[in-house]
Amino acid sequence: MGVKGGLHTTGAKWFMIESQRHSYHLVDPSPWPISGSLGALATTIGGVIYMHSFQGGATLLSLGLIFILYTMFVWWRDVLRESMLEGHHTKAVQLGPRYGSILFIVSEVMFLFAFLGFFSFFFGTYGRDQRYLAPKRDWGFRSLGNPSS
Repeated sequence: MGVKGGLHTTGAKWFMIESQRHSYHLVDPSPWPISGSLGALATTIGGVIYMHSFQGGATLLSLGLIFILYTMFVWWRDVLRESMLEGHHTKAVQLGPRYGSILFIVSEVMFLFAFLGFFSFFFGTYGRDQRYLAPKRDWGFRSLGNPSS
């Protein structure tokens, strides 16, 4: 490992340091997603065992939660190191999560409208029944007949 003639060597990979042709950050492989999923698995299994009153459920639940918290801490530490010290989070990189959040909210709103629109059509078409309608009140007015005739 080292820098030789402008090339950075890490094992069998060769990367050009000076000639990056885009402004995006290609992340390095990280062990934290798999460790977080193992912590979630331990938390889930420990929670189920604890709820069924088996021995060791509380211990496994606690260890799983501690493992998830540890994973969150070290993963965020790595993200902060990449952004603050190494400067990988450029303006183009910062726009990605912003656009992703906006698109997620818009898609959720569209899903809600589609879901409620389907049920309003369904109940409006097939749910017409007297028990859903308000009862008619007698206000004491008499009809004078058809006003258009």
